[in-house]
Amino acid sequence: MKASELRQKNDAELEKEVLDLRKAQFSLRMQVATQQLNNTSQLGKVRKDIARIKTIQREKAAAK
Repeated sequence: MKASELRQKNDAELEKEVLDLRKAQFSLRMQVATQQLNNTSQLGKVRKDIARIKTIQREKAAAK
């Protein structure tokens, strides 16, 4: 997910995206714990996407 795409979304869409990513992160953590996840790099990608969205939310809040 690119930052330019995220900047075009409004606050409600960004919140929904964070919620969805947090659910995905939880699911991935459970898969890691039960040794069902083969590609553990997915966990890092989800973490970085969450951080990216939080950064953009912070930028929008500072601009207001």
